[in-house]
Amino acid sequence: MCRLVPLSRTPLTLGIAVIAACTVAAAIPGSSTQAGLPAAAHAGVAGDPDVLGAERMFSAWMEGQIAYRGLPGIVVGVVSDQELVWGKGFGFADINAKLPMTPTTRFRMASHSKLFTAIAIMQLREEGKLRLDDPVAKYLTWFKARPAGDDDGPITIEQLLSHSSGLQREAGDHWTSFEFPTADELRRLYADRQAAFAPSVRWKYSNLAYAVAGMIIEQVSGERWADYVDRNIFKPLGMLASSVDKKVAGLAVPYGRRMPDGSREVLPFVDARGMAAATGVTSNLEDMAKFVSAQFRKGPRGGAQVVSTGSLREMHRVRSVEENWTSGTGLGFDITRIKDRTYVGHGGGYPGNTTQTLIQLDDKVGLIVLTNTNDSNPSDIARQLMATVGQAVAKVSASKPAIVTWEPTWARFAGLYRGRGGDSHVVLLNQKLVIITPNAPNVDNAITLEPLGGGRFRFVAPTGGGTVGEVVRFVEQIGRPMRMYIGDGWIDRVQ
Repeated sequence: MCRLVPLSRTPLTLGIAVIAACTVAAAIPGSSTQAGLPAAAHAGVAGDPDVLGAERMFSAWMEGQIAYRGLPGIVVGVVSDQELVWGKGFGFADINAKLPMTPTTRFRMASHSKLFTAIAIMQLREEGKLRLDDPVAKYLTWFKARPAGDDDGPITIEQLLSHSSGLQREAGDHWTSFEFPTADELRRLYADRQAAFAPSVRWKYSNLAYAVAGMIIEQVSGERWADYVDRNIFKPLGMLASSVDKKVAGLAVPYGRRMPDGSREVLPFVDARGMAAATGVTSNLEDMAKFVSAQFRKGPRGGAQVVSTGSLREMHRVRSVEENWTSGTGLGFDITRIKDRTYVGHGGGYPGNTTQTLIQLDDKVGLIVLTNTNDSNPSDIARQLMATVGQAVAKVSASKPAIVTWEPTWARFAGLYRGRGGDSHVVLLNQKLVIITPNAPNVDNAITLEPLGGGRFRFVAPTGGGTVGEVVRFVEQIGRPMRMYIGDGWIDRVQ
């Protein structure tokens, strides 16, 4: 057992000392801090004054979390496209030894393991060795779950990956006993299990489903899941500090939840065994930053591009959702809506370790939060990190669109255009053309015509469908009215 001093019993001066002692900044490539102080100068995103200020704000908040909640330690990182622009450790990897957290400290990544399982399935699919709509029983003949109903149909590989299989969450009591089943035990246990729901009825998280997916990978590839992931994902991405179910050096000491007297139990190293494909990966901030950067790359599979762009898009696309539609699952990836923005990533919880990644694909910004206790709430920390450093990085790194200079002659395109499908009125504002529908209440939400040059514009609208994003063209012909091509055909100007 370890014991942290409860702040409620501590004088203010000691509370300040605890904050100071528990905050450790590690100097790493691309980091904007060294020994807890802003660096004198950095190139690009990492050295931007707004980013540095956001880092100081988040650090001040995080120091308070360490002190007032008595958290052992936390490592955070922010990725901008292909660069880890900030990484920082707070508190201790080992409280008794006063060993500080650093970006190289290793953690059990827990359910982040599912992302590697999903990638492995997509790799085998790209090689033509399986299909997402294949029944699981095609590869695992013993997989004969008692269905929830009489006409449920077979469970497919895609349903395993999207948490829509209907399978129960767990194989047994391993989260409390810490005795995870072996693959052979899983096969025996499975005969006694019954699906909670029919396939594709609703989103239902299932570690058991991902253990089964790992078995498919082993059956199709002919090698252990851990070996496959190491050879086809870890090594190509340069994740050389990552492993599966090995008690490696540099692991953070895992602490249980804080008890009312301020104490925390030191938890044992736990082997996930047959559940490794759901929860067995070990990694650190620097390696996970490489994984996050891989989500922003494009191209065919090869080298550090561990799956093709097309496969990544499929994995990032939501497949099943909660009823409130604010969260759901793609293939492996969790998908979350936060203040009208969509994020992919995952959370993880393992005895003494909780983790979170949060990735905004459009901004090419990703966050990593790694902790060595079960009550740190890393998803809340990730949201605070995104609201500060993440947003600052996104703003600084945003690509600046090419601006086409307004040409006064474009004013001649204004007017009322009429077609069989309805009327569109092009209105000239201050060096800007917009489209309104004259018989609808939409002047408060007019369509912008973004100039591309050469009499061509892009139809910019807030919602999908129709002509959104398509090119609008204006054509003048001698003896005929101005014509506008918009979406599905030509319409003529009548005024």
